[in-house]
Amino acid sequence: MTDEPWGDVPPIPADTDVRSRIRRLRAESGRMIGVLDDDPTGSQSVHGIQVVTVPDPAEYRAALTGSTPTAFVLTNTRSMAEPAAVALNMSVGADLVALAEKRGQPIDIVSRSDSTLRGHFFAEIAALERVRAARGRSHDAVLFVPAYLEAGRVTAGDIHWARVDGRYVPVGQTEFARDATFGYSESNLREFVMSSARGAIGSERVHSISLGDIRIGGPERVAEILDGAGRGDVVVVNALDYTDLEAVALAALAVEAGGKSFLYRTGPSFVRALDGQEPRAPLAASEIWPHGHPGRHGLIVVGSHVGQTSRQVAVLGKVHETAEVELDVPALLARAERTTQLYVDEMAGRIAAALERSDVLLLTSRTLVAASDRESSLLIAQRVSACVSAIVNAVLSAEPAWVLAKGGITSHDVAVTGLGIRRAEVAGQLFAGMVSVYRPISADARAVGRPYVVFAGNVGDENALADVAARMSGEDGV
Repeated sequence: MTDEPWGDVPPIPADTDVRSRIRRLRAESGRMIGVLDDDPTGSQSVHGIQVVTVPDPAEYRAALTGSTPTAFVLTNTRSMAEPAAVALNMSVGADLVALAEKRGQPIDIVSRSDSTLRGHFFAEIAALERVRAARGRSHDAVLFVPAYLEAGRVTAGDIHWARVDGRYVPVGQTEFARDATFGYSESNLREFVMSSARGAIGSERVHSISLGDIRIGGPERVAEILDGAGRGDVVVVNALDYTDLEAVALAALAVEAGGKSFLYRTGPSFVRALDGQEPRAPLAASEIWPHGHPGRHGLIVVGSHVGQTSRQVAVLGKVHETAEVELDVPALLARAERTTQLYVDEMAGRIAAALERSDVLLLTSRTLVAASDRESSLLIAQRVSACVSAIVNAVLSAEPAWVLAKGGITSHDVAVTGLGIRRAEVAGQLFAGMVSVYRPISADARAVGRPYVVFAGNVGDENALADVAARMSGEDGV
């Protein structure tokens, strides 16, 4: 018997050769993986893979190298209104498909989004389908795999669960479902698909791969289901463990080898499975600082307003020496935009002075300023994030040893505008499957060689931010 809310499930099979079979299938076909990531946190489960932050085919070519290349392209579309998100998906998707055609290699397109279901779900997969259809080859089905196993986001019985305060809760009952921009009420993923499609997809076109299909039937049974899916259908994938995801990835690759093509809408974990990557341990200090810690202080930037982040910030203030500098959001919004630069200069000066003494926390004020509609809320978030990023860019001259950004929109804008990153490598994570460290490759010269820590707003326990600050400061010796 089990105490988990989804009840008894079949045991995990003993097959340990699945990852190597995935890598072999990819190598035999030369298959590439292009991941359109709607915020910068989707690479939390992978390592040694490059991330491109700008819509530039030259950077895609540079990132998609090796015999079985995989790269992330950060679209940041979770911060955009739907029309802009659709346009960017179509542009990036078309460039990736054109690159694959020029190289004569197949490519799997992954639309990576939030494991708690926030984002432009149906609009983005429909946009990517139009890209393929325009080139005369539609996808045969969409696999919907929102699992993020390391953070406790799992699917069983078609219900998507999120681990909150040590217990699993149907995701439609969590704070994430009350998001001001992407709120929803469904926990059953088949119902979520139909609701997101606003009537464009009926129940007869939404299927699921159960844990029984995966663990009892194995990749062969999963392949049968995928092979039988009709064009335009969506297939929900249940998963509690990486072995579940890897069995599905192996089956999908086998079916694709027979001529079919799939589009993927996923959380972070499935990318690792589709790539066939082995897990790796969290980064050690010698891997973060191969030439030794520089001894200078770091900058922590927090824009996320989810409850987990606020709790983490409270613990950070108690256990880690940090100078706090608050960006007053209502005051910023009340300013005329032409005076924003004065505010940026003032804040950057305060932070530069504080960095001489300790790590610095640049924090947006904790009272969430929200508008009455989705588009206006996004505009507020964009203006605040632009100001934060401008401050970070100005502070680079003070040479912080490292920069950490917490929150999806915040970490994207800090990467692109604050640090000028166009392309970076994911060195690895600070915890298993969580909190990635980027090594900037093509970036503002002041940022190259400076570790950039990408920390999602909705992951980690209340001590996680303080633990990361300690690791990056060299306090724990890890």
